[in-house]
Amino acid sequence: MNSIEFAQKNKDRFIAMRRDLHKHPEPAWLEYRTAAMAADRLTELGFTLVVGEEVVKADSRMGLPSREAMKAAMDRAIAEGANSKWVEKMGYGFTGMVATMQCQPGGPVVGFRADIDSNDVIESDDPGHFPNQEGFASCHHGAMHACGHDAHLTMALGLAEYVAMKKDTLKGTFKLILQPAEEGVRGAKAMRDAGVVDDVDIFFGMHIGFDKKLSGCLACMNPGFLATTKLDATFTGYSSHAGGSPELGKNALLAACTAALNLQAISRHSQGASRINVGVLNAGTGRNVIPDTAVLKIETRGETTEINDYIKERALQILKGAAVMYDISVATEEVGGAPAGQNTESLALEIQKLAQDSGIFKDAPLVYSGGGSEDCAFFLERVIANGGRGTYMVLGSAIPAPHHNPKFNIEEVDMINGIAWLGRVAETYLK
Repeated sequence: MNSIEFAQKNKDRFIAMRRDLHKHPEPAWLEYRTAAMAADRLTELGFTLVVGEEVVKADSRMGLPSREAMKAAMDRAIAEGANSKWVEKMGYGFTGMVATMQCQPGGPVVGFRADIDSNDVIESDDPGHFPNQEGFASCHHGAMHACGHDAHLTMALGLAEYVAMKKDTLKGTFKLILQPAEEGVRGAKAMRDAGVVDDVDIFFGMHIGFDKKLSGCLACMNPGFLATTKLDATFTGYSSHAGGSPELGKNALLAACTAALNLQAISRHSQGASRINVGVLNAGTGRNVIPDTAVLKIETRGETTEINDYIKERALQILKGAAVMYDISVATEEVGGAPAGQNTESLALEIQKLAQDSGIFKDAPLVYSGGGSEDCAFFLERVIANGGRGTYMVLGSAIPAPHHNPKFNIEEVDMINGIAWLGRVAETYLK
């Protein structure tokens, strides 16, 4: 049975798996049910699993939720059917895993990464939204798979099943990396720092969706991911009565507003694209109180890591300057980040030829430049720096709404084609 026949034969089961994951979304660092389900399946398939702190370096994690939120997520996952053994092993914020299948001796180490977290999005209740029509919309209010990671994990598990079925005809080692906390680019750095790709010779990442024009197609590399940094800035001033003693107050809200406006005025860079956004400003407690606290949530981006560093450093200077203007303090925390995307063009060219010959896709353009950010870049950067090769593919799908939108969905036929495609890739490089 080849990979296309395998994917088609099992499509109903894989669609059911994806829909179950979609119905039970779990945001970054809280993916206990998701990861436990994957761990059970990979164990059944004969993979060697390493879960938790051995593959997620503790002090490299960014943007962790509170321990209370993690404990609540653990309890909910177990109540919804998660194997408590895996939940306990993942502990507080170690929801990544690496699954390894040793095939016949003599081949390379081939790695594939899938992200498993959901978005902080309230899914649409529109009756016309396909997950509502079919009864698999999110049952967790405020969390939604609005970026396709439910399909990513399903494709990864389909790939794992195919590799397990074919292991006696393959050579080398297959390594599946299930990464938490891609949203906010928070999770890959901790797994990279734990060394999970240090032995990988050939590395693949893949994302579904992006652009209706790519529907039914595969782009073979994405060099367009921007380097990024996510910053939280907390201004602390001094509150007083706005009418009786305004001169005693030190206004954190005004400092935050000053910073927000001036951050937009950072000069752009001549060497490539740059971005900055203030997505959240929270401040104050009442209309007659001088605000003593304010919080900004900021992100910077750059076409290269160097451009992003330039924007970030200017942003930090502006935050400090705004605090000085109002005689208050500011504390900044880096809660996420990723370098610019790297790809090995020679590998992408091989993938393009393979995709064109596979009969799976209408077309296989070499390049798609997305413009967002992706912390899979940490893995690609490390593998390439170690002398290996890697590429990040884009699997087109006719999405009805943009990524991170309450009406986001994928065409499930594209996910099935993705399983068939990844099986073909594994057979090609595990030799």
